[in-house]
Amino acid sequence: MTSGKFKFSTILAAAMTTVMLAGCSGYHPAPRAFHEAVTKPYRLDAGDRLRITVFEQAGLTSTYTVDQAGYIAFPLIGSVPARGQTVQELEGQIAAQLRKGYLRDPDVSIEIDRYRSFFIMGEVGQSGQYTYVAGMTVQNAIAIAGGYSPRANQRNVDITRTINGKSMTGRVTISDPILAGDTIYVRERLF
Repeated sequence: MTSGKFKFSTILAAAMTTVMLAGCSGYHPAPRAFHEAVTKPYRLDAGDRLRITVFEQAGLTSTYTVDQAGYIAFPLIGSVPARGQTVQELEGQIAAQLRKGYLRDPDVSIEIDRYRSFFIMGEVGQSGQYTYVAGMTVQNAIAIAGGYSPRANQRNVDITRTINGKSMTGRVTISDPILAGDTIYVRERLF
């Protein structure tokens, strides 16, 4: 091999390695907390719609939405902080507030009527905001968004998720579960 061909081959190999590494530079594996969030109790946030029942109190039983500030407006007791709480914690908080001069022994029950939306963008048929259903996977979300575009990377996606008040992004497979409020980004494939 001549010296010129060797230099050219070396430069070509270095250039190809640089291009391949540049394509991988955005890779962030999902942190452990990312996967653990799926197994923990659901935490309420803005956009969740709750069906709150106060037994034998028809005037208090209704559907309430967690507002952008993270509160629900509840009769008699006013604004109640809901963001970051589980359904059981919120039940206890509302019951405790109602005991303060309104009801002797309130029995409060809460069900999630509608979860907050998830978002999907990138190489899908129709990017946007969609209604979350408990138990959804990335693959379900992609199907709801019209499937993959012809240029989509169909092996994994990037998800941005808020955990303990911090926004985290990680790469997961399409069989991974998603949570309400997640933002899914379907990347373009390289080839």
